[in-house]
Amino acid sequence: MNRFCLVAVGVTMLTQCATSPMGKGNMGGPTMEERKAAIASEPTGNFYYGRRYYIEKTRFWGYLKKPRDSWQNADLVMMDESKKHVPDRLSEDGPPGHRYGYDNNYEYRLYGYYTDKKTYDPNSNQFLKTFMLTDYQLVSKDPGWLFRPDDTYNPYRITVYPHR
Repeated sequence: MNRFCLVAVGVTMLTQCATSPMGKGNMGGPTMEERKAAIASEPTGNFYYGRRYYIEKTRFWGYLKKPRDSWQNADLVMMDESKKHVPDRLSEDGPPGHRYGYDNNYEYRLYGYYTDKKTYDPNSNQFLKTFMLTDYQLVSKDPGWLFRPDDTYNPYRITVYPHR
């Protein structure tokens, strides 16, 4: 009887571990099919879709892709703000909700163009494409996962990236 109880408790614990949030993404969002349908029906034009990706102490802005292109083809970019500031150009130590990075995972329509230079982000140790921002429009404050439903956001290290 005691062995049966131990086995039952062990199986229950393993089952709970397999379904815990640790093995799933923490960004929420649509199913794969819903995301594919949404991308296929995106309006097109002379702009990019951008997803803000804020990691403490880094200076990259986030991911950009062309309309109707898969997020798997997105580029992690640095922003050139000499023509237009990014939406979260605020103090890094301001009040919660009103500081740099407040818009993590917001989706935008970004207007501008890629420059011909790459910019170094010392805290992520990457040379990244540079995008000259000329304007933006908010698309969604809660678009969910970016590359896969199991994307997990961590504000202290890069955990969300395309798998090419």
